[in-house]
Amino acid sequence: MIPRLLLALLVLLVVAACGFALGGFTGVLLATNGALVAMLLQDVSRGQQLERWLRKGDPKADSDLTGMWGEFVARIRRGYKTRDQLAEQHQHRLKEFLEAIQASPNGVLLLDEDGRIEWCNQTAALHLGLDASRDRGQHIVNLVRNPAFTRYVSQGDYKSDVIMEGRSNSLSQLLKLQVQLHAYGDQKKLLLTRDVTARAQADQMRRDFVANVSHEIRTPLTVLAGFVETLQSLPLAPDEQHKYLDLMAIQASRMQGLVSDLLTLSQLEGSPPPPVTELVDLKPLMAQVKSDALALSALQGKDGQSMHSLAFQMPDHLHIAGSRAEIHSAVSNLVNNAVRYTPAGGHIEVTWVLTPEGQALFSVTDDGVGIAAEHLPRLSERFYRVDRSRSRESGGTGLGLAITKHIAQRHGGTFQVHSEVGVGSCFSLTIPENRIKCVTPDTRDVVLEDSHH
Repeated sequence: MIPRLLLALLVLLVVAACGFALGGFTGVLLATNGALVAMLLQDVSRGQQLERWLRKGDPKADSDLTGMWGEFVARIRRGYKTRDQLAEQHQHRLKEFLEAIQASPNGVLLLDEDGRIEWCNQTAALHLGLDASRDRGQHIVNLVRNPAFTRYVSQGDYKSDVIMEGRSNSLSQLLKLQVQLHAYGDQKKLLLTRDVTARAQADQMRRDFVANVSHEIRTPLTVLAGFVETLQSLPLAPDEQHKYLDLMAIQASRMQGLVSDLLTLSQLEGSPPPPVTELVDLKPLMAQVKSDALALSALQGKDGQSMHSLAFQMPDHLHIAGSRAEIHSAVSNLVNNAVRYTPAGGHIEVTWVLTPEGQALFSVTDDGVGIAAEHLPRLSERFYRVDRSRSRESGGTGLGLAITKHIAQRHGGTFQVHSEVGVGSCFSLTIPENRIKCVTPDTRDVVLEDSHH
């Protein structure tokens, strides 16, 4: 600005001097006024150029303005650039914020003062069966038709949440949602949804577990109490007393087995996975399992003779990294179950094989009555029984398969069941390759021996 003023004063002085030389004081006035008018017209012209440049709305557009007007253009460009940078930063932060909300496992909906949807993330859309773009502007109550939710919205008190059913693609598993409204801004509302299906299932499993344990313990306790009362109130002959005492011992053993299995499950759930440094030689382990299975089969038969045909088969030198006690428990559970539930004269085949992927596959196959398909997904649930009366007669606690599945998972493996009514069943465990150790190159299937009834 200062150079421009000095230049203007210099020009006026020169014009005034020229005017004075030509016409005295009148010439000075005329020349000075003419110079001022010329300078004013020039500034008006440049001001119009600046106005046309501003109307384009493009700070990058070319401009031939110089001097003070060029400085205006430069400063306006810097202002535009600063504004664009701030807008870009805000847009980037908003994008990150929305991406974070989209990635949230909880549903988020923004509602206006009338309860209409302004925005929602994909999780909320899935939870409530909404379309994030199509349903924008719709009233939430018109889209979420649930009596509990409608009452919750209409009551106006949002200090607590409400549990309701959400939209689910599965007919077998309903979605449980925890929903709560929060007021914010100018009478607007924030609606949060959370999937609590797993928590509801866990609560139901806990209630079922307590009920099942109570039921399983109540029955033998009732029998024991009845026998004790009989022994206390009636004069019995020695042989009758022995009979009642034997029955009481059976019920006490049943409760002891139940408590033992419960403790085993508790220890499995509360302990770290078995280490890979402990190697389990399967040959002596399976020899013990086979001996126990033959004894159990003979116990169910007459005159100490085995009721089943059992075949054991496995590779030489097969070792598994893990817990010997757990592997023995899982394997013996499957073998003993096959012995208990296979009718007399049935054939049971127990095998360990190495799969092409390097895994160890243990399977117990029988030709018994089989299991209906609707029972298969629930067999490993605690206390689940296909036939309750038959299970109790065989001495089962209803926890064996749950223990087996848990042990398989602790060793990084899987537990599977294949069965067909009237054909038989196959229970199998798969142990991953990283736990298979010390297998010689000439591994071959070796039949330990067949034991026939």
